[in-house]
Amino acid sequence: MKKIFLAAALFALPVLAYGQPRQMAKTSTDTKPSPAPASFEAKYEGGMYGFSKKTVGTLKFDDANSRIVFYGEDKKEMFGVPYSALLVIYPQSQSVTSTTGNVVKNIPLPGAALGGFIKEKRSYLVINFDDPDVDARGTVNFKLDSKELLDSVLDTLASKAGLEQRGDAYYRPRRAKTTS
Repeated sequence: MKKIFLAAALFALPVLAYGQPRQMAKTSTDTKPSPAPASFEAKYEGGMYGFSKKTVGTLKFDDANSRIVFYGEDKKEMFGVPYSALLVIYPQSQSVTSTTGNVVKNIPLPGAALGGFIKEKRSYLVINFDDPDVDARGTVNFKLDSKELLDSVLDTLASKAGLEQRGDAYYRPRRAKTTS
């Protein structure tokens, strides 16, 4: 009987010694994304006054004029938003059933309804701005190709516009009004 207790104690000792809480190693998971390219493909989803049609085009940082510009399919400038007019920019992701999933789920075969589980992630850049031309606020949405591109565009645009970060979003803080 003593041999069984001795064997159990010898087995339990290393388990108890290594089972103690350890201090966590500090790892940096907050890495800064790479800088965004000067121009990149985006799909305009709506929000700008006078432009109701969704279209594919190019977003470009126009640093000479301190603005971000959207060029349509014909490579002509559609509209621009000055960096100083940006209020809030943030990412938005949606998980939607892909076209393949919709086709598969409508096939009249047993088990085809599982096609509704074929999903894809879509990444959107949402820009809230205060339009100085018409003295109104608006929200513009752009669909980007990947989450990595979205993260780099957000970081680059925020640094160029002088926005502050709150969570995933970047905003322009209100300045306290002073009276003299």
